[in-house]
Amino acid sequence: MLSTPTIEGLHVLKLPAMAAGLAEQQASVHYSSLSFEERLGLLVDKELTERESRRLERYLKQAKLRTNAVIEDLDFRRSRGIEKAEILGLAQCAFVRNHHNVAVVGPTGVGKTFLACALANAAVRHGHSALYLRASRMLDELAIARLDGRFARLTAAWARIDVLLIDDFLLRPLTASQAADVLEVIEDRAGLRSTIITSQLPIAHWHEAMGEPTIADAVADRVLANLHRIELEGESMRRSVRPGGSPAEDDRRAQASSTESGK
Repeated sequence: MLSTPTIEGLHVLKLPAMAAGLAEQQASVHYSSLSFEERLGLLVDKELTERESRRLERYLKQAKLRTNAVIEDLDFRRSRGIEKAEILGLAQCAFVRNHHNVAVVGPTGVGKTFLACALANAAVRHGHSALYLRASRMLDELAIARLDGRFARLTAAWARIDVLLIDDFLLRPLTASQAADVLEVIEDRAGLRSTIITSQLPIAHWHEAMGEPTIADAVADRVLANLHRIELEGESMRRSVRPGGSPAEDDRRAQASSTESGK
């Protein structure tokens, strides 16, 4: 007699997984041998699991990662400068809790973006927020935000993200205004949040590519402090990718042949 009101009450309390679990228990004889505490425990576990799944889905959607990369798909058999112990250690996300930075550098096609997105994905699974930004589009967005008065709000929003992934950093030298904008983003995060940067340019050349020496010094000082460096090498993994395919299709095709895709 109380089953329907109880299920409705669970929905009112915004406990839909528990409501579904209770309906499932009532419809099956397999739960009849369990005690009240055991059945209640199963309902609570179901609700917690469902909430975590929804949280993960929401955070991953907000992160806008370029690829659905996960650490488990990394191919450590390839000799590309990846140290398995180091990567698995980073995947535990102590670097996020300690507000350290990560730089993934190497030539095009060796897996930089895939690895960076996998680390950001791991951070989300550990309860942190993340956001993917392609460097060129980030700079364009900052420039537009300065013109329309959104700059402070935009940088403040990015400053609250636990892990900011800046992809393809310094593909071309920065102008003075771009370097100043990069400094604003990095300054807001220094010692407070973590930043993952991918770049084809070796770290030793970053200073020169950032242009104005004073700003370059400031950016380098904040990025290089507590920096985990991953230097990839080897041939591009895109050789087997079908020309003209979409990024998602390219990632899946490359992953099918090497368990890994991206830059």
